[in-house]
Amino acid sequence: MINGGEFLIKTSTPENVFTPESFSEQQRMAAQMCNQFLETEVFPVLDKIDRQEDNIMVHLLDKSGELGLMGAVIPEQYGGLGEDFVTATLINESLGAGHSFAVAHACHTGIGSLPILYFGTEAQKAKYLPKLASGEMKGAYCLTEPGSGSDALAAKTTAVLSADGKHYILNGQKMWITNSGFASVFTVFAKINGEQFTGFIVERGYEGISFGEEEHKMGIKGSSTRMVFFQDCKVPVENLLGEAGKGHKIAFDILNIGRLKLCAAALGGSKRATNLAVNYANTRIQFKIPIAKFGAIRHKISEMAIRNYATESALYRTADLIEKKEQALIAEGMEHSHALLLASEEYAVECAMLKIFGSETLDYVVDEGMQIYGGVGFSEEYPMSRAYRDSRINRIFEGTNEINRLLAVDMLLKKALKGKIDLLTPATAVQKELMSIPDFGNEEEGYLSEEKKLIANFKKAILLVAGAAVQKLMMTLDKEQEILMDIADMMIQTYVAECLLLRTEKLKVSGKEDIATIENITRVFIWDAADILFSKGKNAICGFAEGDELRMILLGLKRFTKTQPYNTIAARRAVAKVLIDAGKYPL
Repeated sequence: MINGGEFLIKTSTPENVFTPESFSEQQRMAAQMCNQFLETEVFPVLDKIDRQEDNIMVHLLDKSGELGLMGAVIPEQYGGLGEDFVTATLINESLGAGHSFAVAHACHTGIGSLPILYFGTEAQKAKYLPKLASGEMKGAYCLTEPGSGSDALAAKTTAVLSADGKHYILNGQKMWITNSGFASVFTVFAKINGEQFTGFIVERGYEGISFGEEEHKMGIKGSSTRMVFFQDCKVPVENLLGEAGKGHKIAFDILNIGRLKLCAAALGGSKRATNLAVNYANTRIQFKIPIAKFGAIRHKISEMAIRNYATESALYRTADLIEKKEQALIAEGMEHSHALLLASEEYAVECAMLKIFGSETLDYVVDEGMQIYGGVGFSEEYPMSRAYRDSRINRIFEGTNEINRLLAVDMLLKKALKGKIDLLTPATAVQKELMSIPDFGNEEEGYLSEEKKLIANFKKAILLVAGAAVQKLMMTLDKEQEILMDIADMMIQTYVAECLLLRTEKLKVSGKEDIATIENITRVFIWDAADILFSKGKNAICGFAEGDELRMILLGLKRFTKTQPYNTIAARRAVAKVLIDAGKYPL
C-alpha cells in the first residue's frame, strides 16, 4: 500500500487497487436505497425545496434519518450504522445528485457531525452523537466570517471565560453557514482572549445566538444559508471542543474528509446530468435526425463519460487507501475516530486533488449538458438549468480550487522536507536521465504498455519541473502561485490517469469480456493528459528559467510527454455510442 503522495515515486499494481467493480452486495444495496430515496422523496419536490416551502428540508432529513443515512459513519455505540469509509463514500456519491438536499445532508453528516466524533470528549459524544445519528439534531459548521474565508485563522470571533469560570462568552459573526436556518448544534470557531483559535459546541437555544435572513443565492437555493451572530453568547466550558488553541486541527483536518466527500457528491450529480444530456440528445430532432448522431454532440457525450469514469476510478482508489490506513492504525491500538482522522490526513494531497477534479468534472458536464439542451436548457422548466446553477458552488466549497491546488503542492513538498517521502532521489535520477541518450531499442510490450510508459514519464515530468522550480526559486517558491498551480494540474492529471489505468488493467485481469469501451476511455484520457502536462509544464518552466537552462528543461519535458499518433475521434465516437445506445451513462 502506498502512502500519501507516494503515487509520484512508486508504481502500484492492479491487484492492490480497489475499484467500484469490487463493491459488496451490501454496498450496492446501500447505493440503491439512496437512489430510491432521491427518486421517490427528493426529485418530485425539487421546486418546493428550492422555494424552501413547508420546512421541507427538515422533513426530508428526518426521513433519511429513519433510513440510517444521517449517521452512516457514526459508530454503532453512538446510534449510527458504523459503516466503513468506502461505503460512506458511496452513500455520498449516491445522494450527490440530490441538489440542495445533497448539500444539506452532506453538511450534517460531514462537517456538522464529524468534529464532535473526532475531537469530542466521551461526554460530548454521548450527548450529541446519538441525536445527530438519528437526525433528531441537525448539525452545522461555523468557520467563515466576513473577513476570513480561505484565511480561516484571521477570524475575529472571540471567546472570553466568564467571571465564574462556568461559560465562555462568544462575540462575533459567521457567514455562509449551511443548515443554519434549522440546525440545532453548531461547531463554532472563536479565539479565546482574541488569540487562541478554538472550537466550541454551541446549541441553537443558547442565550446570545441569533440568525440573519436566508441568503438569496445563485444556486442550491433550497440549502439554508444564513449569517450567525453571537452577542455575549454563553457556552458552557464543557462544550470546548478539543484543546484550547488547537482549533486549526479541527478546521483543517475535517476538510480533508470533506474534500473527498465533495468529489463523491459531485460525481453523483455529474452522472445524473450526463443521463439527462444523453436522453435529451436522443430525443431532440434536428434536420430530421436526433442530435445524438452529430459528431459535435458525440464529442461532448464521450468526454462526459471519460471524466465521470476517471473521477470514479480515482475516488474509490483513494477512499480504499484511507480505509486501509484507518484499519492498520486501529490494529495498532488507535481509537476508531482518531484512526480515520489520521488516515485522511495521510492522504490529504490526494483529497485536495480529488476535490478539484471532481468539482471541475461536474462543471464540465453541466456546462456541456446545457449546450446540448440548447435554448430550452436556459429555461427553468428543464432540469439542466438547476444542475448548471447548483454545480458552481462546488469549486468554492471546502476551500476554493485555487487554494486546493496550492495546498496539494505545498503539502507534498512539506512531506518531503519532513522526510516522510523521498522526492530528492527520484528527482535527481530524472536529471541524470536527461543527460543520457534515450534508448529506443527495448520498448516494453504488453497490455497498455504505451500508456504505462506515458504515466511513468508523466511522473518524471512533474519531478523535473517541480525539482527545477525548487532549486531555482528556493524559499520564494510559495509566492509563485501560478507555477504551483501548473504543477498541481500536472499532478492531478497524472494521479487520475494512473487510477484509470490500474482499474482498466484490473478489469482485464479479471476476464471482463466487453472491455473495449474502457480501453478507449483510458487511452483518450492519457493521450489528452500528455498535452495538458506539456502545456502546464511549459508554462511553469517559462516562469522561472531562461536561456540554456530553459531550453534543456523544455527538451526534457517534451521527451516525457511525447505520444504516438492516436485517433481519439474514432475512440470518442465509440464511447459516445455506448451511452447513446443505452440512453444513459451505463458504466
